[in-house]
Amino acid sequence: MPPALPRIAIGSDHGGFDVKTALADWLRSRSFPVSDLGTRSKASVDYPVYAAAVARAVASGRCDIGIMIDGAGIGSVMKQLGYKTIFSAMAANKIPGVRAAACYNVKLATNSRQHNGANLLTLGAGQNTLDEMKAIIDAFLANSCTEDRHLRRVQMIKDLESGRANAPVLAALKEMNMDLTQSDVARIAFRVKELIGSSPARPGFGPCRRDPASTPDLGPAALAHMIDHTLLKPEATEADIRKLCGEALKYNFWSCCVNSAMVPIAAQALRGSPVKVCCVVGFPLGACPSQIKAMEARRAIREGAREVDMVIDVGLAKSGNWEAVYRDIRTVAESVKDGGALLKVILETCLLTPDEIVKACEASLRARADYVKTSTGFNKGGAKVPDVALMSQTVGHKLGVKASGGIHTYDEAMSMVRAGATRLGVSASVKIIEEAIAKGLR
Repeated sequence: MPPALPRIAIGSDHGGFDVKTALADWLRSRSFPVSDLGTRSKASVDYPVYAAAVARAVASGRCDIGIMIDGAGIGSVMKQLGYKTIFSAMAANKIPGVRAAACYNVKLATNSRQHNGANLLTLGAGQNTLDEMKAIIDAFLANSCTEDRHLRRVQMIKDLESGRANAPVLAALKEMNMDLTQSDVARIAFRVKELIGSSPARPGFGPCRRDPASTPDLGPAALAHMIDHTLLKPEATEADIRKLCGEALKYNFWSCCVNSAMVPIAAQALRGSPVKVCCVVGFPLGACPSQIKAMEARRAIREGAREVDMVIDVGLAKSGNWEAVYRDIRTVAESVKDGGALLKVILETCLLTPDEIVKACEASLRARADYVKTSTGFNKGGAKVPDVALMSQTVGHKLGVKASGGIHTYDEAMSMVRAGATRLGVSASVKIIEEAIAKGLR
């Protein structure tokens, strides 16, 4: 009997709808089992929704091959450093088990299958004619990854994705004369997983959940890249802020977190460095109108802030008015996103019940925040491991989790990381990193 034809999941955004419909009909005419996962019209939609649907169909085993078409050439292709990147491939590759390739010609399609074991093809409706896309799909379907050296490399990708260090990776590092132990490789694999997990747990790139049993003690460099070095005392002077920034530059912390009035001072001190400026708005009570928080955020972004931590209106949460809480967050989120910055939502968990923490996380998800954060540090309690774990469980891979308030030692910091924190807001940052150095961690 001839081998069964691969099951194909196909999807598109509104810009690729016509092409997707034509390609689905063409594939069915050749007897391929095709699952059309949308979109169903030319009405404007968000392409990550459909890229993720196709990717999940492949990752779950319901389909063997995925094809995603977006309206590349108008709004979905980005010209950056000379390379065209289809956003749909970026979205699809966030789903574990998916290796999506953006292909513009037959050679790329062939190589992506033979060398990389790609299982999802993304096409740009504005980049190729329909006949060219059919030829690309034919090449993608006709080829597979069979050679041992390519299979070995694909397995390395899978192991990095799962966080496992394996013998081939160790052997490759030894070939490069890198004197690394198995525990060194485990830390490298952990760091790679952090960088590619989802989007923003190396901060700014995306959240990443950790298995407490397998999370190694982080060395000073890795831990520093999770820290928002923080000074929010009302009596902090301009000299204090410059000292804070100097420490951040020395230890390479992810950001300096300051009150919004101090953003220009921090931005000037950090200009040209990779250390970002983070600021708080509606701080510390969160009880001002949403529009005021949004205005404060917009001004801070204009003055150099790249991340904004807003305090929710806790009174609305305690009143059970979750729609108003959502609107509060969403109003600020729109301003922050317009400015190209990240938004973290401070829940003030010490004032909330576990059920309220869950609902506040859900409101943050709906409002398209980037992180949820435990505390201001100015109320009756700071970050607690059970609260961080509950927040992490609630938002999953969709948002980051920032633990802040009351973290004074390396062990306390690691307890938050193992509970699921992907960012730490601390003022004792230097002490914590020096503890890591004293432990001999690398």
